[in-house]
Amino acid sequence: MTKKTRLILIMTTILLFTVTAIGGCNKKDNIPNNQNIGETKEETNSDKGLLSDDISDEKEKVDINIAALKGPTGMGMVKLMEDAEKNDTLHNYKFTVAGEADIISTGLVKGEFDIAAVPCNLASVLYNKTEGQIKIAGINTLGVLYIVETGSNINEIEDLRGKTIYSTGYGTTPQYTLNYLLSLYGLDPEKDLTIEYKTEATEVAAVLENSTDAVAMLPQPYVTTVMMNNERVRIAIDIEKEWTAQNQDTGVVTGVVVVNSEFLKNYPEAVRDFLSEYEKSAEFVNNDVDKAAELIEKFGLFKAAVAKKAIPFCNITLIRDSRMKEMVEGYLNVLYEQNPNAVGGALPADDFYYMAEGDSRS
Repeated sequence: MTKKTRLILIMTTILLFTVTAIGGCNKKDNIPNNQNIGETKEETNSDKGLLSDDISDEKEKVDINIAALKGPTGMGMVKLMEDAEKNDTLHNYKFTVAGEADIISTGLVKGEFDIAAVPCNLASVLYNKTEGQIKIAGINTLGVLYIVETGSNINEIEDLRGKTIYSTGYGTTPQYTLNYLLSLYGLDPEKDLTIEYKTEATEVAAVLENSTDAVAMLPQPYVTTVMMNNERVRIAIDIEKEWTAQNQDTGVVTGVVVVNSEFLKNYPEAVRDFLSEYEKSAEFVNNDVDKAAELIEKFGLFKAAVAKKAIPFCNITLIRDSRMKEMVEGYLNVLYEQNPNAVGGALPADDFYYMAEGDSRS
């Protein structure tokens, strides 16, 4: 091979190497032009990261058996019932709607129900009966009692002097609530007026139907039912409003949410989750009355037509922690002073009240 030929071969090799190197550099520099590929890979990694986070953050669902009474005490739960039916809740909620408090009481004592909505005084009775195995987690219903009349003479508590009031609930919280309210305004329930107790709300409704100047005390939604059937009946006095006007630190605590102590001990986070979802359900009931009324009938608590008119007067809520404790203590004290048996013979100790850690809401 001549010297000239070797020189040509060397130059050709150098040229080929240079082209290859430049091509390699261009491939590296052109990565931005292929950004979709890089982005796809990057997004895939990101998606994997989010999915991993979701999996790690996803909590195991707890099976929770919940009971509620028909009427206002259970109305605040209906959106939660609907969501549970669609499997759209944080845990697996199984609801039982009962017409009698005894069914719920027995279930709570036996541990068949983990959470329940019950009358406030019943919660205290069960706490005493089970030696602390039932705790109160929130107030879900305030006052539902109203003074109604077929005339137009009653506008304030003093107007009840000398009158006859027809009511239900002898020996139970309606009687104690009315007696306390009358005493706040200086009326003696045994001397200044007559209170005639009937066994059923239908008996009171019959009295109102047959009189042009009858006065009665009834709870919602029976007040609404009577008014729908008798256009002469009107609400004269809101018991809750009159009570708080005289005693702002308390109120008429009609219904509460209770939890089994053992269940709370084993599943504290599940209980907090439930209360959070319950609060949203109560807000829904107050804000979307039409839909809430449909759900109330769907789940067997009351007829939709009545519920639609009654909801604004049922004081559905969820009050927790320190404010709950303050209000329940005040109300139970009122009952205890009239009849200790109304709260189970003794006022509950501090461990009756479930206070969520780090939760300062009232």
